[in-house]
Amino acid sequence: MKSILEHINSPNDLKSLKEKDLEQLAVELREFIIDIVSVKEGHLGASLGVVELTIALHYVFNTPVDKLIWDVGHQAYGHKILSGRKDVFDTNRQLGGISGFPKMQESEYDAFGTGHSSTSISALLGMALAAQLQGKLRRQHIAVIGDASIASGMAFEGLNHAGVTNANILVVLNDNAMGIDPSVGALKKYLTNVKTGTAKEENIFECLNFHYSGPVDGHDLPILVQELERLQKIEGPKLLHVITTKGKGLQKAEENQVTYHAPGKFDKQTGELQKKTSIAEPPKYQDVFGKTLVELAQKNEKIVGITPAMPTGSSLKFMMETIPDRAFDVGIAEQHAVTLAAGMATDGLVVFCNIYSTFLQRAYDQVIHDVAIQNLPVIFCLDRAGLVGEDGPTHHGVFDISYLRCIPNLIVFSPLNEIELRNIMYTAQLGLDHPIAIRYPRGRGNLIHWQVPMEKLAIGKGHILKEGTKIAILSTGPIGNMASNLMSELDQHGAIAHYNFPFIKPLDTILLKEILQKYEHIITLEDGSAIGGFGSAVLEFANNIGIYKIIKIFGIPDYFITHGPTEKLYKKAGIDKMSVKQYVQQFL
Repeated sequence: MKSILEHINSPNDLKSLKEKDLEQLAVELREFIIDIVSVKEGHLGASLGVVELTIALHYVFNTPVDKLIWDVGHQAYGHKILSGRKDVFDTNRQLGGISGFPKMQESEYDAFGTGHSSTSISALLGMALAAQLQGKLRRQHIAVIGDASIASGMAFEGLNHAGVTNANILVVLNDNAMGIDPSVGALKKYLTNVKTGTAKEENIFECLNFHYSGPVDGHDLPILVQELERLQKIEGPKLLHVITTKGKGLQKAEENQVTYHAPGKFDKQTGELQKKTSIAEPPKYQDVFGKTLVELAQKNEKIVGITPAMPTGSSLKFMMETIPDRAFDVGIAEQHAVTLAAGMATDGLVVFCNIYSTFLQRAYDQVIHDVAIQNLPVIFCLDRAGLVGEDGPTHHGVFDISYLRCIPNLIVFSPLNEIELRNIMYTAQLGLDHPIAIRYPRGRGNLIHWQVPMEKLAIGKGHILKEGTKIAILSTGPIGNMASNLMSELDQHGAIAHYNFPFIKPLDTILLKEILQKYEHIITLEDGSAIGGFGSAVLEFANNIGIYKIIKIFGIPDYFITHGPTEKLYKKAGIDKMSVKQYVQQFL
C-alpha cells in the first residue's frame, strides 16, 4: 500500500486527504512513533493513545492560526510529526534535537510551551480573550487535557473562569483513566460513571456553563471529525469528552500502561522491553527513598507518605503496597499535598511529602505560608533535584536550593550518597524542631551496599573528606562524588582539600570559618543554580565575617539548560569534571 505519511509535511497536506484515508494515516503514524521511540526512547503510551484525535484536530481546524495546546505535552509526538518535524523526529529529546514537549520557539504549531500539567485551559482562555479584544473573532482555541490533569486545581480555576465568559474555546478531555500512574480521586469516579451511563447528578461541566459533548470514542476518526466540525460552529466554552486507550496499537503498552508511559528501548514488533544488564548496579535514589521509608514506617507508626500523582516515579509505591492506609496519592495537586502534609503534622504525624523538585515550585506559597511560618516539621523529599537529562528545562530541578534557602525555619539538606539519604530520613523521623527539604537526584547512586544500619546526624554539620594545604573544594550533594574522583586524578602532592556540606541550611559556620582562614583558594560545587545557591551562601558568610578572597562558584549558570544526556548537560553548564579540573590546575 502506498504510504500516506511520507507526503504529510504540514497540516495543510493533511487537509488535502479524503476522510477515508485518515484511518490509514493513523496506522502509519502509530507505526512511525513506535519505530522511533523503540530505539531513541521517550514518552510512548500517551502519544499512541491520541493518534486519531491528533489527526482529527489538525484535519478540522486551521492550525497554526487556530491555537492548539497539548496539556503537559507527553502526548504531542503525533502533533510534532504532522506539523513539520517528521524528518527530525529521530532527534527527539537529544542534545541539539527537538524537545520532547511542545515549545513555542521550536514551531509556530506549538501555541504554548508545556511540560507541567494543567496549564492548558488558563493559557487557552488567555489567548481566546486576547482574540476577542483584538477582533480576531474567527480564531478557534483548543486545549487537549487528560483526566488526571483536569483534576488539578489550576485546571479547575481555568474552567471556573471560562464558564463566565463567552470565550471561543474547546476543551478536549482525553479520558483514559491514566496519568503517568492511574488517575485517582472523586472526579475519576464521576467520569467513570459518565462513561458507564450511571452518573445520576447533573453534568459537572454543564454546571460550569460549558457546552458538554460526549463521551465519544477517541479512536473513531469519522465520529471525531464529525463532532469537531459540529463544535467548530458553536460559540462560547465547549468541552468534548473523548475516551481513549493509553498505548493504543501496541499490545504491551495497552496491558502495562505505567511501564510504557516512558519504557526506554523496546522491540518494536513485540513490545518487549530491552533486557537490562545483569551486572549489579547501585540503586536509583528514588528506590533508596521508597525502601527506606517502608523500613522506617514499619517501626514508627506515626510515619505517613504523600505524593502528588507520582507513586511510581517517586517510589512511594513501595509504601502504598505494604502500608496502603498510611500512603496517599493526592493526584496532580502539589499545593494540596503540601498543606495536607501541614495539617497532618499539626496532629503529631511524621509526614514525608515526596514531590519532584521542579513540581514543588508549584506549591511555593504553601511551603512558606502553611509549613514554614507555622514551623511544622514536614519532611519534604525532593526527587529529581539537579539536571534530569532528556526532559529538559521544564523538569530540571535546579532552582530548589535558591528558592528554599531564603525561607526562615527551613532546613535544606543534599546527601552525598545513598547512606546519607537514609541517615537524614532516619534523623528527621526521630523529630526535628523545623521542617526540612531533602533534595536528591534522578537516577542511580554510587553504592552497591547501601542498606547499612542508619545513624542520627547532627543538624548543620559538614565534614572533611580529604585534607589539603592550598585549595579547598566545598561540595554539596552527589556532585561531590565527582570532586572526589577528581582528587585521585589531579592531586599528587596533597594540595587540594575536599569538604562535604550536606546541610546547605543551616551551614556549618564553625567549619566554614576554619576553611576560609586556612586556604588560599576556595571552590564551591553544586548541581543547582549558582545564583542564590550553596556557593552564594558561602560567599555571604565570608563577607559577613570580613574574609575577602576569591570564591569560585561552580553551579548552574543564569540561563535555562536544554534537554539531552545529563553528562553532556553538566559540560554545557560548566560543572563537569573537566571544567573543574582545568580551573584547579592553574593553581597547582
